[in-house]
Amino acid sequence: MSDSPDLDAYLARIGWSGPLAPDRATLAGLIAKHTAAIAFENLDPFLGKAIDLSPGAVEHKLVGDGRGGYCYEHNLLFRRVLAALGFQAGGLAARVLWGRPEGTLSPRSHMLLQVELEGATWLADVGFGGLTVTAPLRLEAGPAQPTPHERFRLSEAGGEWTLEAEVAGGWRPLYRFDLQRQHDLDYAASSWFLSTNPGSPFVTGLMVARAAPDRRLTLRDRSFALHRPGAGSERRTLGSAAELRAVLSGDFGIALPDHADLDRRLDSLPRELPR
Repeated sequence: MSDSPDLDAYLARIGWSGPLAPDRATLAGLIAKHTAAIAFENLDPFLGKAIDLSPGAVEHKLVGDGRGGYCYEHNLLFRRVLAALGFQAGGLAARVLWGRPEGTLSPRSHMLLQVELEGATWLADVGFGGLTVTAPLRLEAGPAQPTPHERFRLSEAGGEWTLEAEVAGGWRPLYRFDLQRQHDLDYAASSWFLSTNPGSPFVTGLMVARAAPDRRLTLRDRSFALHRPGAGSERRTLGSAAELRAVLSGDFGIALPDHADLDRRLDSLPRELPR
């Protein structure tokens, strides 16, 4: 496969029918469409399969096979699409803060994109699970920036940037990053660890998310939630493997892999999330 993706197939996958130009409107539209159409999911590591980050494998999985993926897969594909459309986009790495005690030092395990556009630097990140950013963010400290879902804001100290989301009336940190450009081999090393380490949450549990235009859908093991901006959340616990399959394929739009162990692994999920 060439370095350029099959744009027609990708645009059909996300349901894009608008004009294509390397400008802010196109970037915002592509992010919104991508995050609504292609789910965040970790089914491969959950089923004991390491992630292949080669361009052809990622494109075949997310576009051709109707699957989703995690941050590296989403953002590597999106970077290739942006480059094919004439955008200047490069990869960055972040330390995840979400769900961790304050002051915890975490590895650089998340990928996001830096886009140079219209005389300014923007961030694009179509792969942060249940709080994936559904619009481009201008790289500037201070003001809250609206998206179709939550508001986000950035702060900077000593060359490091922190991204926060406004959740349940308060600001919560998502991740911390700097502007050192990353290479694909950096992502490959981190991805290998995350997708094969027996203690990795991507191996031990199920994490799925999709950002529909008016809501967010998340699945953590058996806990299925629907979050509407400004309207609270609805949650229910899924029971059988058949019920999980129905939600994965229906609500999240994932073409499930034909894997002999899928039902057994789904049945093995804990009935309650750890506190």
